[in-house]
Amino acid sequence: MVDYFVKGGPFMWPILFFLVVGLAFVFERFWTLMRATINSKKFTGEVNKAFADGGVEKAIEICANTRGPIANVIHAGLLRVERGLQHVEKAIMVSGTIELAFLERNLVWLATVVSLAPMLGFLGTVSGMVGAFDSIAQANDISPSLVAGGISEALLTTMFGLVVAIIIQFFHNFFISRIDKIVADMEESTQEFVDMLVEQGKE
Repeated sequence: MVDYFVKGGPFMWPILFFLVVGLAFVFERFWTLMRATINSKKFTGEVNKAFADGGVEKAIEICANTRGPIANVIHAGLLRVERGLQHVEKAIMVSGTIELAFLERNLVWLATVVSLAPMLGFLGTVSGMVGAFDSIAQANDISPSLVAGGISEALLTTMFGLVVAIIIQFFHNFFISRIDKIVADMEESTQEFVDMLVEQGKE
C-alpha cells in the first residue's frame, strides 16, 4: 500500500491531507449529532406533563437538564411563555434557526473535500501523462517501459482521489439524513408544545 502511495507521485500528499481533514470533521460531526439525538416524543411528553403539574419553572428545569437542539428550542419558548403565544413562537423560530446552523456546522468542509480530492486526483493524472509524454519525447521512442511510470502515477492519483471523495461523500450524506431527522423531530416537538400552550390557555 505504501509502495502504491509513493508511486502515485507528489499529488498523493495533498489528497492524503484532505482525507485526514475530512475524517477529523467526520468524527466531530458524528459525536455532535449523536449527542443531539434524543427520544423526542418522550421528552415532549415529560415537558408537557411538567408544565401542567408544576408550571413553567418545572418545565424549564427539564429542558435545562436535557442536551440537544430540541430541548434548547423548547427552552427558548418556555422563557417567553409569560409574554404570550406570539413571543413563544418567535423565540422558537429564532432558536430553531440557530440550532440548525449548529447542526450543519462543518458540513461545508466535508463538501469541500468531496470536491477537491478527485480534482487533485485528476490533476495528478494530467501530471503523470505529461511526464509520460516527456519521457517519449526525450527517448524519441514509444516503449511501454518509458510510459509505464507516468501512466501508473496518473491512475493511482485518480483512484486515490476518487476513494477519498467516496468515503467522505458517504458520511456527508449520512449526516444530512441525521440532521433532517433531528429537524423533523424538532418541528414535531415544538408544534406539540405550542398546541399544549393553546390548550392551557397561554395565548
